[in-house]
Amino acid sequence: MLFSMMGLVAKSSSSIISFFPDKVPAEIPPYVADMKVRHLLAMASGHAKETGPALFAGGHDLVRTFLSIPPDQEPGTLFCYNQGCTYTLSAIITKLTGQRLVDYLGPRLFDPLGIDQTYWTQADEGIDLGFTGLHVTTETIAKLGIPTMIGGTDPSLTRVNNRWLFRCRPNDLYSSRVIADFGVNSLKLKKWAVVHSTDAFGSGGSKALTDALMAYSVEPVLVQGYTNNSQDFTPVVLAIKKSGADIIGTYMTNSQDLGIFAKQLRQLGVNATWVGSASIVTDTAMKLAGEALYGTYGVADFNPDANDEAKAFSKMYRTKYKLEPDVYSSWAFDAMNVIATALNGAKDTKPENIRNGIVGLKNWKGVEGIYNFDEAGDGLRGYNIVKNDNGKVAFVKHINFEK
Repeated sequence: MLFSMMGLVAKSSSSIISFFPDKVPAEIPPYVADMKVRHLLAMASGHAKETGPALFAGGHDLVRTFLSIPPDQEPGTLFCYNQGCTYTLSAIITKLTGQRLVDYLGPRLFDPLGIDQTYWTQADEGIDLGFTGLHVTTETIAKLGIPTMIGGTDPSLTRVNNRWLFRCRPNDLYSSRVIADFGVNSLKLKKWAVVHSTDAFGSGGSKALTDALMAYSVEPVLVQGYTNNSQDFTPVVLAIKKSGADIIGTYMTNSQDLGIFAKQLRQLGVNATWVGSASIVTDTAMKLAGEALYGTYGVADFNPDANDEAKAFSKMYRTKYKLEPDVYSSWAFDAMNVIATALNGAKDTKPENIRNGIVGLKNWKGVEGIYNFDEAGDGLRGYNIVKNDNGKVAFVKHINFEK
């Protein structure tokens, strides 16, 4: 489509190396010279697996790296999703026009559609990624009228009167409710100290947690804020100690702050039970704090042992990628399967029918939990409680709410 818009249909038969003679290896790998623009447009470069990981591991010149990876078959004979194809097309458009892809598309695609405020993430060499990284506003998504899956957890994202946004993670309001429910009902603790960063995330989380506790007739004995990137939490720890709190609830933005706070908390003799937001179980926080975080609890929307779907997904992911799955892979996996289920039910690709299919899903079991989408677009209403078990994140229980 892009090449048609540019009047460059004739270029579709041009070889890729003709655009980048300075990036071709001295010894051209088999089939690389046969790759043409039309092959990249169809993701049929001949590569049998995604070249993206090799691309980003190969240095700053992504096109040079792509041209050094020999296709497994003759171009045009094999389809395989391939970020390298799309990125190289973006580089070709920039080479031919002297403009970034996002700038070239402005008057030719975005403006006629009424789309403004666009931004495209670039690689180090100044080329728009092409395969991902296009940022637009929620107003733009509403104008397009296409179901769009999101993973952001800010509650306001699905409160902007946009019926096309669907969230495949629980929003932050549920994390506070889960923390409060677990502490009060499971741990039976009621003397709460709430510690939070004073930015939007921390302040919002603190208020939500305080409100959730008040719903159980529990008023915190201490609500204490701090500024991000603090190096000394002694005043905060002493305030907790003086309050007599037997449980600490935290909304701390930076993992580095959390690591420092954890060490000083233990050094000053505070051994209260601790239930924190998701930052408490990040790799960075756990490595910085070490034993100081042993025995603490946190909330996590994804855990490999949370349910049968999560276990099956984790097994497949490890087998395929030789890596541990994380929340970014889990919610995206659920999102694609939600769309596929809605498409199969709609039996066509009309956006309204797909949207109706998504909203119509009831008790749909996914990796992140059981989905029931409301009209605002939120599908999940709970979190997992996990525990730092001597440096390993262990699943404890899942807490879910009807609404």
